[in-house]
Amino acid sequence: MADDERDAVRQDLAVTLRELAWTIHRKAPDRAGVGPIPTTEIALLKQIIDHPGATVGELAQGLGLRQPNVSAALRALLGRGLVERHQSPSDRRIASIFVTDAGVAEHQEISTAWATPVHAAMADLDAADVDALAAAAGALDAVLRRLRAAD
Repeated sequence: MADDERDAVRQDLAVTLRELAWTIHRKAPDRAGVGPIPTTEIALLKQIIDHPGATVGELAQGLGLRQPNVSAALRALLGRGLVERHQSPSDRRIASIFVTDAGVAEHQEISTAWATPVHAAMADLDAADVDALAAAAGALDAVLRRLRAAD
């Protein structure tokens, strides 16, 4: 494939991934009376699960968000009992954030809710398309890791 063709494929793929992410987010069903959770809170909950004990500053940096935005989302998660804050015994200004059992359960429910419309859409694909998506999963994960590392 020539460089200009490769650039066009990259552009098309980037647009498709953006549209796919938006559509999945929009179609995710409300969960058992909880209603939709803002995207920032979902991302923060996952970041806390992946990085237990991180500080607000570390979480903000990891998500590429401003600290006040993360603090606001954190207050909402704390209010729902999905995470907890542990103050440092040596420095009261420092707090580490940990997910609760309720937070893990909520994350699992969110993941299932987001996966449901994707599974339904993939059910109509032929085997070759499903195999192609499976083969691309590793490369897409590598792109995600590189994007996160660039922040």
